[in-house]
This record gives sequence, C-alpha cells and structure tokens, in this order.
Amino acid sequence: MSVSDAGSSPSTPVTVLLVEDDEVIRKAVGLALERYGYRVSTAGDGLTGLELFRERRHDVLLLDVMLPGLDGIGLCRKIRESSMDPILMMSARGDALDVVSGLEAGADDYVVKPVETSVLVARIRSLLRRASFAPGPERTPEPAPGRLVFGDLAIDPQGLEVHLAGEPVALAPTELRLLLEFAANPGIVLDRPTLLRNVWDYGWDGDSRVVDLCVQRLRKKIGPDRIETVRGFGYKLRR
Repeated sequence: MSVSDAGSSPSTPVTVLLVEDDEVIRKAVGLALERYGYRVSTAGDGLTGLELFRERRHDVLLLDVMLPGLDGIGLCRKIRESSMDPILMMSARGDALDVVSGLEAGADDYVVKPVETSVLVARIRSLLRRASFAPGPERTPEPAPGRLVFGDLAIDPQGLEVHLAGEPVALAPTELRLLLEFAANPGIVLDRPTLLRNVWDYGWDGDSRVVDLCVQRLRKKIGPDRIETVRGFGYKLRR
C-alpha cells in the first residue's frame, strides 16, 4: 500500500477505523482524513469498534484511550489477539500511564489530542510504511538478503520471517522493523533518536517511551537477553 506525499491523496484508498467517543472530534477527524483521501469507518465506543474490526479489514486503527464499554487499552488487547494491523492510540492527556498502557497493550504509536491533521496524517503514513516495509526518507538499508542467525534466533529479511528455536515468532510490523534494524547492526549500540528516525520514521527526537516499550515487547517474544541495554546510550543486539 503506497501513500503519496503530504497534501495529496493516497494512490489507493487507505481504510481507517477511528474509534472515538467524542462526537465532535470523531466527525472532525473523520472528515479531515477523508479530505486526504482516506476511507474512514467510525465508532463511538469500544464494543462497536471491536465489531467493525471483526466485520471488515482496515489498514490503520485509531483508538482513543478513554472509551465507554470497552476502553481503548482493552480494545487494543482484543485486536492484538488476532491481528498485527497498525494501531495508533490517541490520548487527551498524554499521561505517562495512558501512553505506557497503550504501548504495552500492543499499540505501535500514540498522539496527544488535540492533534493537527498534518501531524496525524504523517503518523498514519509512518505506520503504513512500517507495515509495508517501504523505506522512509531517512531509512537505513535493510539487511542484505540471506538468513541471519543469532544463536537460536533466525531472521529472514527477504521473507520477513522470524524463528526462535525453530518455531515461528509473530511480530507486529513495528516490532519486526525494530528487530531488522538491530539485525542490520549486530553488536552496535543504537541510541533512541536513531531508532525513532529509522524505525518510526520520526524526523524529530520523539518520545523515547515508544522505543523502550517496543523493545520490552520484542524481548518477550525473542528472549529477554537477546537485546542488551547499554545504560546512558541505547540498545544493541547481541551477536
């Protein structure tokens, strides 16, 4: 799925599921995204959002944290039980607890409301690039073709498959891009700003919590000792 440059519509309509309980915000964000060419489905509560998710395929999911019935954190967890589709959490306060809870539940990124349409669209495009593995403007090259092996961890950069002790590992797009970034630089310490630029496509030094929480999720799936923390500097993949 390709997305055109800022200010123009996607070449192929991108489908967005927006779950937001505030009707004014829901309508405003929906209309704004439609002006950019996105096809938007909306829900005003978590349970309805879950129904829409199960009924049809969406390219990107935008979930408010505070939702009636089933909150955004619970909805995110439900979605992650069966899908690795890109998820962007929206928080009105940006409280650390909201952000951490959303990322721990499996969200790929978050924004704090109110958010400018241009910023929201940029985040959506970043999520789509990660999901499709299309390089961003500052993206470093992917690892050379061929199977990469680190102990019992095997990575196929071309087939985008990961196996641990011979068993397949299911990774969300952001987790897989993060692992590929580490695998392209084994034994090299990568700081958070570098990872934000190369994995999250941020052109600025964003919130490092997205890096830290994604590393934690990755460790749970490939082993707690595979990615080493170098205090004061960043992370590295052990050879």
